[in-house]
Amino acid sequence: MTADQPTSPGASAPGLSRGVARLFPREETAMHDHRKLGRELELFDTDPLIGAGLPYWLPDGAELRHTLEEYIRGAERRAGYRHVYSPVLGKRELYERSGHWAHYSDDMFPPMDLGEGQQLVLRPSLCPHHAVIYRSRAHSYRELPLRMAELGGMYRAELSGVLGGLTRVRSIQLNDAHIFCTVEQVADEARGALDMILRAYEALGVRAARFRLSLPGPGGKYVAAPELWRRSTALLTEVLEASGLPYEAAEGEAAFYGPKIDVQVEDAAGREFTLSTVQVDFHQPERFDLHYTGADGAKHRPVMVHRSIIGSVERAVAHLIEQHGGAFPAWLAPKQLAVLPVSDAELPDAEALAGRCAGLGLRAEVGGRERGSLGARIREDRLVPYQVVIGAAEAADGLVALRLRDGRRLAPMPAGEALSRIVALTAAHSTALWDEEAEA
Repeated sequence: MTADQPTSPGASAPGLSRGVARLFPREETAMHDHRKLGRELELFDTDPLIGAGLPYWLPDGAELRHTLEEYIRGAERRAGYRHVYSPVLGKRELYERSGHWAHYSDDMFPPMDLGEGQQLVLRPSLCPHHAVIYRSRAHSYRELPLRMAELGGMYRAELSGVLGGLTRVRSIQLNDAHIFCTVEQVADEARGALDMILRAYEALGVRAARFRLSLPGPGGKYVAAPELWRRSTALLTEVLEASGLPYEAAEGEAAFYGPKIDVQVEDAAGREFTLSTVQVDFHQPERFDLHYTGADGAKHRPVMVHRSIIGSVERAVAHLIEQHGGAFPAWLAPKQLAVLPVSDAELPDAEALAGRCAGLGLRAEVGGRERGSLGARIREDRLVPYQVVIGAAEAADGLVALRLRDGRRLAPMPAGEALSRIVALTAAHSTALWDEEAEA
C-alpha cells in the first residue's frame, strides 16, 4: 500500500469535541499543532543525532501508540483478519517484481550492496511481502476471502525540506492489510473495509472531511493495463454508490497499480490529507503469479484489496493530537485517571486506588502534594479524563469524588462503582466521559 502525502488545503478547521472546546477556544486551536503539543505533553520528540524524520516516542506517547495499535488489531481480529510479521528488508528483485522499483524508486532508500550481486532494500511498502506470504502455499476457493494484516515498518527517502513532526517522516509504522479474494467478493470486502474505517473514526472522535475516488491522471507513472484499471475503478465506484456516502473523483491521485477510495481529513490549520484508504489491485497478483484452485479444479487469479484503517500510526497520532488538543478519548488517553489525595494522610488510600485501577486495566497515576496544592494539581491534570479527589471523608467511607475533564463534578460514590463504570466506557471505546443513563 502506498502512503499518501498531504494534498490540497481544505476550507475549514476540524471540529472539536465538547470537552476540548472548553479547554482550547477555536481561535487558539490552530496554534496548537501536533508538533508543539506533542512536545508539551511529552508524547514524542526528535534529536539531530538520531536524524530528521525519525521521531522517538516517550512513555506517554508509547502508551498512546500501543493502545491505538491494540484497538486496530482487535478490530481486525473481530473482522476475520489474521496477523503476520514480515521483514523490513527485501531483495531488490522483490520490488522489481512488484513494480515499486520502476514506479517508486525515487522515494526509496538506496540499495545496500551485500556483494556477489546481492542488494537489499528498506521496504517502501508491505504489499510485496504479503503477496509472497500468500503464495507460500496453495489455496482453495473455500479459503477466500483470505484477510492478512500487519502493523509493520516501512521507509521513505523523504527530502529534509518536507519533513515535519509526525506527519512526514522517514520511518513509518503502517496499519496495513491485504485481502485476497475472488472478483465476485471484491465489492463486499471493500464495503467491509470502509465500514471498519467509519467505526474507527467514531471511536477515535475523528471526522472525515470528504471521500475521494482517486484515479490515474495524465503524466503519472501508472501500470499500463487499461482493462484492469477499468474493472477496478468500476468496482470501487459501485462500493461508493452503494454506501450512500458523498464522494468526489480526483485524477492523478491513484496508486501506481490501481485506483482507491481515500478518506480525507483536515489538520488544525485546515490542510487536507489522506488518513485511510481502500484499494483494488489486479496488478500485483499477476506480477507474483498468485492463484487459487477454484471449484472447477482449475487455477484462478485472486484480486488484492489493499486496506488501511488509520494509515500510518505516526500520521494518525498527529491528527488525534490536533483533533483533540491533547484531550484524547478516555479509552485512548495515556493517563486515564489522576488520583489526587488532598493531604499526605490520604496518600495510602490514593495508592491503593491506583493499584485497583491497574488491576482493572486502567492507567492511573497518583499526584501527591509534592506536585503542589490541590488546585495546582487539578489544573496540571486538566487533560486527564478523570480526576479522583480523595479527602478525609472519602477515605473514611471508601468513596471517591470524580471530576470529569469537561468540568462536571459527580457526587461521591463507592470507588468500585466509579471504576466499573469507567471500565465499561473504555472497554466500549466510547468517546463519552460518563454514561448518564446508568444513573437512572
